[in-house]
This record gives sequence, C-alpha cells and structure tokens, in this order.
Amino acid sequence: MESPGICPAGYYKRRVCKSGEERTMRKGIQVKTTAFAVLLYWTGVFLYAQSTPQSTPQGDSSSTEPTAVLLSLEVARTLAVANSRSLQRYNLAIESSLLTEKAQIFTYLPSLSLTGSASMTLWNTGNGDILLDSLRAGASIGIRETITLYEGGKNKILRSINALSTETVRQNALAEYYAVINGVDAAYYAVLQARANLEAAKTSLHVAASTLEAAQVRYDNNMISYRDLLQALSEHESVNTSKKTAERTLVMNLTRLRNITGVSGTIVLDPIDFNAYEEIITFCLTLDEETVAVLEERLWLIMRQHSPDLAKAEIARQTSEKNLELAGKDYLPTLRAELSTGLNYQYQYGRRNTPPPFTGSLSLNLSVPLDFWVIKNKIDRQKLSAEQSQLSYLDTVSNLRITTQTAILDLVLQSGTALSARRAYEYAQHHFQYVSELYNMSQISMTEYCNAANQAYSSQNRYNDTRFAFLQAISRIRALGAFETEEDVLNFLLGKTEE
Repeated sequence: MESPGICPAGYYKRRVCKSGEERTMRKGIQVKTTAFAVLLYWTGVFLYAQSTPQSTPQGDSSSTEPTAVLLSLEVARTLAVANSRSLQRYNLAIESSLLTEKAQIFTYLPSLSLTGSASMTLWNTGNGDILLDSLRAGASIGIRETITLYEGGKNKILRSINALSTETVRQNALAEYYAVINGVDAAYYAVLQARANLEAAKTSLHVAASTLEAAQVRYDNNMISYRDLLQALSEHESVNTSKKTAERTLVMNLTRLRNITGVSGTIVLDPIDFNAYEEIITFCLTLDEETVAVLEERLWLIMRQHSPDLAKAEIARQTSEKNLELAGKDYLPTLRAELSTGLNYQYQYGRRNTPPPFTGSLSLNLSVPLDFWVIKNKIDRQKLSAEQSQLSYLDTVSNLRITTQTAILDLVLQSGTALSARRAYEYAQHHFQYVSELYNMSQISMTEYCNAANQAYSSQNRYNDTRFAFLQAISRIRALGAFETEEDVLNFLLGKTEE
C-alpha cells in the first residue's frame, strides 16, 4: 500500500485478480485486520486525548534543526513588544512631546547673545596715500529677560495643554502596547490551533486511507458495490484536501508569528495546558445573571482607572476645556517688561580706546486687544470643539461599558461551548468505535461508516476551535483591564485578589 498521504491514481484503478478459494480467504483476513487496526488506532487517539488533552501536538517537537527557537507565550510577547516598530515610534513621540514641554519652560529663561563685528577701509582718496583709522572692531555680550507682569494666566494654561498632550501620547503608547500583546496572543494561538487541526487531519487521513484499502479489498471480493468504493475514494480525497488546507493555514500563521516576534527559522511552541483552565471554566458555568452583572461592574471599575481609551477621551475633553479657557483670556491686556544689559567693546586703530561701557535698559510693553469680533469667533469655535469632545467622551464611556459586558458574557459562553465541544468530541469518538465494530461485521454500509468518521473528525476540529476561542476571550479581558499577567486575570475572575 502507498503512503496514506499520497495515493496515486493508479492505486484507485488497481484490480487484484486471483483465482479460487485462496484469494477469497486472504482478502477476508485482510479486511478484518484493516478494520481492527482502524478501530485500535482511533481508540488509542481517544484515550491519549482524554488522559493528556494539553499534549495535543501543537509544537514541532520533532524538529532537530539547530536554529529551532523554543517559544513560550510570555517570551513571544516580550519579543513582539521589542520588535514592534509602532511602539518604537510612540516612544520617540513621547520624547518629542517632553521636549516641547521643556521648550515652553525655556521661554521663561533669559536669552543670551554674543556678537562681534570688524571693518577696514581699503581705499580713501581724500586722505592721500596714507590710510589712517582704517581698522575698526567691536564685540558685545548681552542678556535680555522678558517678564510677563500680567497676561491672565495664559502661560499656565499653555503648560497644562502641553502636559495633556504628552499624556495623550503616553496613553496612545499604552493602547498600542496592549494591541501588540493581543496581536501576538492571537498569532500564537492561531499557530497552535492550526497545528492541532493539522494533526487531526493527518489522523483522519490515515483512517481514510485504511478505509479505502479495506473498501478496495471488499470490492475485489464483490462484498460492496462500486458506489461504495467511489464513496471511499471521495472520502479519502476530501480528507486529503482538508490536510493540505491545514498545512497551508499553519504556514501562513507561522509566517505571521515570525513577522510579529522577529524570529526567523524553525519555531517550536510550548503547548497550552488546558487542564489549568478547568477551575475557571467550572466557575463560569456556575454564574447566574446577577453574578455576571457584579463581575461586569468590577471589570468596569478597573477599566475606568486603567483603560487607555477612556483616559484619552478624558484628556481630549480636558484639552478642549483648556483651549476654551485660553481663548477667553484673549480679551485681557498683556503687560510685559523687558530688562536687558550688556558689555560693549569697540576698537579703532589709531585712536585712544576708552574702557568698555556697561549698559542696561528697561522697557514696558502694554498690549490691549481691540478686535473683539475675532476673539468671539475663536471662543465660539472652541465651545463647539468642547461640546464635541464631551460627546466623544460619553460615546467612549458607552462603548467601553458595552465592551465590558460583552467580554464577560463572551468568556462565559466560550466556557460552556468549550465544555460542550469536549463532550461532543468524546461522544463522537465512542460512536465511531461502535460504528467501526458494526462495519467490521458488515452490518452497516460504507455511507454510515464514512459519516461516523466525518463526525469524529469534525468534532475534534470544533473542540480545538472552542479551546482557543476561550483563550482569546481571556486575552481580551486582560487587555481591557490592563492586567499585567494572565494569572492576574484568572485571580480577578475568581475573586482571589482585590482589584
């Protein structure tokens, strides 16, 4: 028999023609042996999955390449954060915003100046051939300080606006951090899920190949119809297609994970121990509506303190209010005093030089705005901007509140779905064992046997999907509450620590 994964067309068309009783006896023994092997294989798969569900092959542990990189979820998160160009841009933006704040402070410091000049007369026909007093040079150093005696508090408001701008950049960076964490979590889980589905497809393909071989033998002995043989062929090709699709999905997900983490070469992922989540799954299944509402409120209180999106909306509202207050100050006059002093030195060739004079001056400047219509227009625009910021803040609060509720409900629903999918997977395996025995005794048709095999394969894929959907639900709550670790999320959900 050819390899289960590769069945050439010639194999499908092969016909074994032997004569007499020897052929019938040999084929009958082969049929029973193949069916028993299929049953034994699926039984082993089922028992192995039950005893160690966390050991579902999800990492390429067989890789012996020296460049293989072992990644845990925490290491992948660390690499993703270090490799994120968006976070690097936000870090630079924070530094730039801090420099802007310093520039506002520097406006209060005195300004220093140092100047120098020199000149020489090249010719002067009025003085004959002798050039006197042709060289002049000078240097001066000065200090100028502008003091705002009265401006209605504009500078203080400007400093507050700059500080709010810096805080906005910080919150953007924090939001991007959790976006990166969510992205690498999704990529990591996608690789594990794709590998689990690929292993399920390989198992199903092995069963389909054994079934096809048994069907070919039965058809050669006139035990089944040609229609049943075609069904076995179709089933084998269908599962082979699923396997190739799973391989393609795994390659794409690995490429995405490599791009996020910056790791090249072979990646070996730590499998997820799903037994560690049994407590939280059991807890979620016992929650009633009142308890779910309490859990939502607890998460909402944490989000109000730590949510970057809510903080950005609040900062935008405060900035609009500060801009409105600043626009109202334009009605007020501004009084400034300028104090300057300096040391001037002049040198002129051929003349007596006096000691360098030390000069000083004081000037006052009063500015009174008269274009009140321009100021009013500016204030009206700032009022509209403040109202828009208030509405945006309320929308953000409303959306985040809905997001909080859906996140908790999604976790509860995913817990129930994961448990139901696991039970369905167990029942499907038992059903396939039972059908295999009936098929071995020729008591059911090929159609019923293939349907049972498909059900077993589909239930295994659904079980894989629901497990990783449950993990994604936990990651979502972690990002919403800005929790440091996944353990903090589980402790919060179980009420083991105070938020």
